[in-house]
Amino acid sequence: MRTEVVSEPGAPDRPNEDFAGVGLPASGQGGCLIVLDGVTPPRDGTGCLHSVPWFTARLGGALTELTVSRGDLTLREILEQAIGRTAVAHRETCDLSHPRTPQATVVLSRWSEETVEFLVLSDSALLLRSPDGTVTPVLDDRLDRVPRASLASDAIADATVRNREGGFFTAAADPAVAARAVTGTVPRAEVRALAALTDGATRWTEKFRAGDWTALLDVVAEEGARALVDRVRKLEAADREARVFLRRSKTHDDATVVYAEL
Repeated sequence: MRTEVVSEPGAPDRPNEDFAGVGLPASGQGGCLIVLDGVTPPRDGTGCLHSVPWFTARLGGALTELTVSRGDLTLREILEQAIGRTAVAHRETCDLSHPRTPQATVVLSRWSEETVEFLVLSDSALLLRSPDGTVTPVLDDRLDRVPRASLASDAIADATVRNREGGFFTAAADPAVAARAVTGTVPRAEVRALAALTDGATRWTEKFRAGDWTALLDVVAEEGARALVDRVRKLEAADREARVFLRRSKTHDDATVVYAEL
């Protein structure tokens, strides 16, 4: 089995809000990968004493432990329990009802000798490659379907579409959000490789249109995850002034890629 993890902050002077992890059980059978993209907080605060990196580290750690050790739980149940654990860790000191309480997108996958399970919540992505080379993206596209007017400001988004019916959902403080995740299971024989990516890495395909999902996974498989992030950084730098591509509020974003060949 080959695994590779690359996670790079969008700027050297601020912390990386992403989380990346790979778990390989002591049994030597199966494994898991986890990617979280922490939601950058607004300037007026989140009602929480803790940073987004604190939150993603807590949630990511809980997801890793539960995914490796609790094969009896579904991925939705694992996400539900991990959110609950993280909420308990700061409920007494923080306002978890605040719409911008620390939160993150989630990609979670677990494989055994028989199956590959997956879960995606919000705008990070999971790519599955079959033995014949076909690449299938697993996406939660609810954010893309939100009217742009609803995203005109943080205040409007928080009041109308963030973690609300008809809008989009992230992992924050409510364990019930796990039921909103996109999930599925495929036979392991149908998956040769998989990659989980935050939207800072998927910009290569989704924003800059430099190649489709198959081409993106080819870059990761043949040149390495670092090569994909480097390509994104070059495109971002070239577009720094023009900001030609819509819906890109940051010149550079945290970029994370976790790749596994089964």
